[in-house]
Amino acid sequence: MEIKPPYGYEEIIPLTKQHRVVLPEGRKLPLVFRGLTALPLSYTEFAAACRDYPIVFVSADGGKSHVAMVVLGLENRQNLFVTPDGSWDAGVYLPAYVRRYPFCMTRVTVDGKEQPERIACVEKRAINDKGETLYDARGEPLPMWEERRKLLFEYEADLVRSEEMSRALAGLGLLETFTMQAVPSEGAPLAMAGMYRVAEHKLGELAPEQLKELTQKGILARVYAHLISLNHFGRLLDRRVALAKQGRLATPASGPKKPD
Repeated sequence: MEIKPPYGYEEIIPLTKQHRVVLPEGRKLPLVFRGLTALPLSYTEFAAACRDYPIVFVSADGGKSHVAMVVLGLENRQNLFVTPDGSWDAGVYLPAYVRRYPFCMTRVTVDGKEQPERIACVEKRAINDKGETLYDARGEPLPMWEERRKLLFEYEADLVRSEEMSRALAGLGLLETFTMQAVPSEGAPLAMAGMYRVAEHKLGELAPEQLKELTQKGILARVYAHLISLNHFGRLLDRRVALAKQGRLATPASGPKKPD
């Protein structure tokens, strides 16, 4: 049996009722998340995330499939929203991908075949005898775990909706590659390539029934949230400049490079 950890996780194992789990405090981030340049975004998060981050589409298979993601930095393995104490900036939206940690849902591969159902897993390094108990003596979930479990399952379903939206946009030929270029007041120019965005001019070329379907599914509203959010690349540059002046700009030496 093979269990592949999601982007940003290290080693995960199936969650059991006997596990005691060390949970992050507040907006405190595990070390591995402090070097993520982007994070997957679920369907219902677009409205909240577009206020703080650029939202782009990323492909790990040459454009065959796409994942909606929020961009957190302008250089590889750089998260500009980490505060000096290792927390996520309290002034911006905290993505559900982070809030669900150290838990996740994933598929299991048995004898080389991926199983259709997903199972609840937990980061192995979060298992500790001094951690939180998730179930009571009768095997019933405690309120704290019940709340997190609800987030976990709802977020997983919402990620599927986000994937369906990405397929719909790609199927209509609306996604195009683009490169972000920035010129800081000090230092070398920056460039981020390999991202996808909705080609706004192509929206006007869609048939009325196609636009109607996108509107009825709620996709069109998210398309415009995505397009408006691209202006936040400028805010990322401003944030990078501010951190550099404070002597806090750093690129972690190791960490995930791209989502699978």
